[in-house]
Amino acid sequence: MVDARYTTRPPKSQPPATDDGAWFAPKRFGYGAGLPQRWQGWALIGGYIALLPLVKLLDDSGDGRLRTLGFALFIVATAIVFSVSARRTRGGWKWRWGRKD
Repeated sequence: MVDARYTTRPPKSQPPATDDGAWFAPKRFGYGAGLPQRWQGWALIGGYIALLPLVKLLDDSGDGRLRTLGFALFIVATAIVFSVSARRTRGGWKWRWGRKD
């Protein structure tokens, strides 16, 4: 084992001792969530992506009511994904400048 005083490498960070149940990791720079860290986060993103072809199908129809329904579905689904990911991000959504939280 190499003594930490004689190396230029930073010490290895330890994972958090307690599991906070967060589905998403925080972004290192900027505002919002990073990549999903649990299967629930991946399922949320997968479900959202699976819904997008239906929205496209409704948008391509000639009927104005179906196009409006597709747009409303897109807005509601996007709001749900943003809301859930904001609540389930470790440390919440806030502006970050690259420092560790």
